[in-house]
Amino acid sequence: MKRLMKAAVATTAILAAAAFTAPHLLAQDSLYVPNLSYRTGPFAATGTPLMNGQKDYMTLLNERDGGINGVRIDYDECETGYNTERGMECYEATRANAVVTQPWSTGITLQVLPRTNVDQIPVLAPGYGFSPMADGRTFKWAFNPPSSYWDGASMLLNFVADGDLSSLEGKKIALLHLDAPYGREPIPLLEDYAREYGFTLLPIPVAVTEMQNQSAQWLQIRRESPDFVFMWGWGAMNAGAITEAVRTRYPMDQFFGIWWSGHDGDLAQAGEAASGYRAVSWNVPVPDAPIMGEIREHVIDAGLSSIGENEIDWVFYQRGITMSMMLAEAIRTAQEEFDETVVSPEQVRWGLENLDISEERLEELGMSGMIVPFQTSCANHTGHGGGWIIEWNGERFERVSDHLQADRDRITPLEEAEAAKYAEANAPWPMNDECEL
Repeated sequence: MKRLMKAAVATTAILAAAAFTAPHLLAQDSLYVPNLSYRTGPFAATGTPLMNGQKDYMTLLNERDGGINGVRIDYDECETGYNTERGMECYEATRANAVVTQPWSTGITLQVLPRTNVDQIPVLAPGYGFSPMADGRTFKWAFNPPSSYWDGASMLLNFVADGDLSSLEGKKIALLHLDAPYGREPIPLLEDYAREYGFTLLPIPVAVTEMQNQSAQWLQIRRESPDFVFMWGWGAMNAGAITEAVRTRYPMDQFFGIWWSGHDGDLAQAGEAASGYRAVSWNVPVPDAPIMGEIREHVIDAGLSSIGENEIDWVFYQRGITMSMMLAEAIRTAQEEFDETVVSPEQVRWGLENLDISEERLEELGMSGMIVPFQTSCANHTGHGGGWIIEWNGERFERVSDHLQADRDRITPLEEAEAAKYAEANAPWPMNDECEL
């Protein structure tokens, strides 16, 4: 029986929901896969299509294949409203029976992270969370494939510099960011680049209460006249920023976002006026991909989806599909390695650490071109698959670049240094000595 647990209700209801998960301890023919979702609150417009995509892919596997190697996926959502406190309540309510946890915000991820070595439940945070989680030697239980925020910042800089970072000398880049751990994530790397290449980084925070009215921030942008604006936005902040950029006539071809700021629903409000806005993304929508036909047939047309109108070709809906694909492939990889169908959290962790999402495998899955290929390992929990630049053409996003890669020579030392700081600050912190350099 599916449960949609509402974390917005009183704590007593959360505890009741936690108790209700107990029957999963007895289930031998399914795998419990909870998702700390956010279909409500200030970020619901972005969370909903992502959750729809995640859910629909798992439903497809159950309806078309009877699950993964005969084991059904018990996909569940616990509603957080993107609130860290509620997220931790959801984590507590679901962890006893889960083979994975999906925190769905950088704030919740940072709260869960210290628990991983004790609870021994893998954390899957595709394209979000703490960038140093890439260091598998330090963060044995945490994964953020296929690209990190620092990868995204590096790719954006290289793209606007046309591959020659020295050309940024004397320029000014504004970082319009949500004033939260997620929004502040790229600052250390961008500051490092700014020091070496002589450009000015201008961080401009946006509080949650200011997301829909950013007049002060855009007045500052107009006054500073930056050469580029990079946006680390989320939910209503993205639409608010696009609206202000149009109103103040900031050139759209100088306005770029990270992948969470490349959402069709946010840009649709401005329509043609936002044409030229671009974002870096590790997935692109492929409407005629075979997997999309399968989802239409087995899930949407069967009335098993909550998909919204025109959502099927959105970047975020198809991103949700690719996210659940990563988890499903980790489960499949673990089943094959350990010759078991009902795998444990530790075995799923091994599967996440040994993902090989190659071009060939994507073709087999009917997902060619939908996501960058990547491969994880014991020491590399991100995969660093790179990304593409997508551009809003007035009606939808389309891919407008070749496959981009981040500057790993610069990022890896920073990841290692920040991971070491984290381990020291949380000492005693167990290291994964099985990883080879």
